Amino acid sequence: MRIEKAKEFIKKNARPIDLAIYSYFFEKGNKQDVVNELAKYQNSDGGFAHGLEADNFNPYSNPIATNDALITLFRIKALDPQSDIVKKMVAYLASRDSFDEEQKRWLFAIESNKNYPHAIWWEKDGNGINAFNPTVSLAAFMLVYGKKDKNLYTNILIEAFNYLKANNDFSGDALKSYLLAYELLLSRRITAVVDLNQLIGLIKKRLQSTICTDVTKYGVEYVALPSDFFNETYTSISSDDFIDLIKKEQEILSHLQKEDGGFDISWKWGTPYTEYELARTWWRAKITIDKMLFYTKY
Repeated sequence: MRIEKAKEFIKKNARPIDLAIYSYFFEKGNKQDVVNELAKYQNSDGGFAHGLEADNFNPYSNPIATNDALITLFRIKALDPQSDIVKKMVAYLASRDSFDEEQKRWLFAIESNKNYPHAIWWEKDGNGINAFNPTVSLAAFMLVYGKKDKNLYTNILIEAFNYLKANNDFSGDALKSYLLAYELLLSRRITAVVDLNQLIGLIKKRLQSTICTDVTKYGVEYVALPSDFFNETYTSISSDDFIDLIKKEQEILSHLQKEDGGFDISWKWGTPYTEYELARTWWRAKITIDKMLFYTKY
């Protein structure tokens, strides 16, 4: 992998939020710079939007974008319960906006997504629920950082854990939500809700069957990759358990890296919006940062 070329691509194409993340990891940047850029995507109600999830330009707060913000704050160790950004996030989730009261789930896709440039998967289908993505990580966040409705979040986590035990077919994005939930519970030693040892064991087992082993699909199809998980985000899974899969991807990174130094996305929007190319550029920079972290760390 051509590291210097990748850095050039990021500095030329990344959004300020992703550039701040790059600086934090590679140039001894300040985590507060990341928080300041992230806050620009936060609405007055505390939720996040405005294309933080780069293929959904909806300006209205939504759970997926809020979960993305949560991942970023966790990743840079900036989940300070006294910070304005976290307090406002708690308020948004406590309001139960975009929360299905019957199913006890936050929505994966909200109705207003269709009114703004977006990828096809952000159009609300049925009740807009996608199993426990992002519900499980948001519930864990609220159990740790919220002040009310603890029983609600406890029950959600128990149900999510039982769902993980009973089902084998998970997307990489869904397992990221479970991993983040585990990390949050572990950070506060919350052991009375679910068996944390059993939870991380199940997550590892599901990861072994979810991460794609067919390298011909890497960079071509939207499949779960080792670099999706081993990129300085989730610290509780050991690379030793996935070393064969990690080496497979590392071996072909030089072939996947484009001439401009960046890595490309493996999906199309499926909608006619011209903003697709802008979002693609944003995504490419974000992906390139993760590939660099993956390549240099492991």
